[in-house]
Amino acid sequence: MPTPPLRLGRRQALQTATAGLLTLALILWWLLPLGEDPPSGTITFSTGTRAGVYQKYGDLLRKEIRKDMPDLKVKLETSAGSQENVRLVATGQSDFAIAAADAVETYKENGDPGADQLRGVARLYDDYVQLVVPADSDIRTIADLKGKRVSIGVPNSGVRLIADRVLEAAGLDPDKDIQPRAEGIDTGPNLLGHGLDAFFWSGGLPTDGLQQLAERSAFRFVPIQPSLVADLHAEGEPTRYYRATNMPASAYPTIQNNRTVPTMAVSNLLITRKDMDPDLTEWLTRTVLKSRDGIGRHVHSAQLVDVRTAIYTDPLPLHDGARSYYRSVKP
Repeated sequence: MPTPPLRLGRRQALQTATAGLLTLALILWWLLPLGEDPPSGTITFSTGTRAGVYQKYGDLLRKEIRKDMPDLKVKLETSAGSQENVRLVATGQSDFAIAAADAVETYKENGDPGADQLRGVARLYDDYVQLVVPADSDIRTIADLKGKRVSIGVPNSGVRLIADRVLEAAGLDPDKDIQPRAEGIDTGPNLLGHGLDAFFWSGGLPTDGLQQLAERSAFRFVPIQPSLVADLHAEGEPTRYYRATNMPASAYPTIQNNRTVPTMAVSNLLITRKDMDPDLTEWLTRTVLKSRDGIGRHVHSAQLVDVRTAIYTDPLPLHDGARSYYRSVKP
């Protein structure tokens, strides 16, 4: 005998409907930041060199900010990279920037101006150190760079900071044992084999400048072994942010031939200052997390931005506005 349909009384029906509306309201509240009106005004956002991931990510994030905060103007500024970005934010010349954790810690350790005012908004994605040589090069290890023409990045870049440390850990003096060159990812690839024997790059995977090089020329990556990363860790506080890892084979498929490359990585942070408006920072944090998939379709590394890891902005404490956002979405 079939079970008769369940019949709800008027009061039960109203209670059920009310519960449904409350659930919907909670979902909508969850998705929206706490401020009633989107912030307006102008902010300055420092990115990095052209053809680098910082610059591309910043451009895509600006478009997402425009959707969420149409009255907020975002001025993107290119820069040398992490070291310069930290200084620009700390001294009030930029409002937000992307910077690698080792560069942030180095700035703090040096006691440079405004270091105590720096705050974290989100941990974004990892930069991978990429040491590039022509395919037919005789350079197989870092020690083989001795006497060679090597780009160690432009001054005040995160690349320069890392390249100097890697060379020193391998027993090479960056000023004496190589012929140092100051090229960025926008110029270095074009000079490889034509004025450069090798160049260092530290960036998200894949980086446009290297993807474009792979389309027209063959090159190789020189491995950075875990033992060297261990040696770096012994040098002091900033180097603890480096971790030994492998560059996945999918980063540059035509170059890597389905092989991973031993290297090291460092996390990137979205940073600001303590005095930045909390409401604006909360909205911006929400946009960063909400836009992950959209930006990730164009910047592969951005797919790794996640609310569960974004709160870990060591060595910086979270900005109050960012903390408010993370609390609002805490399960």
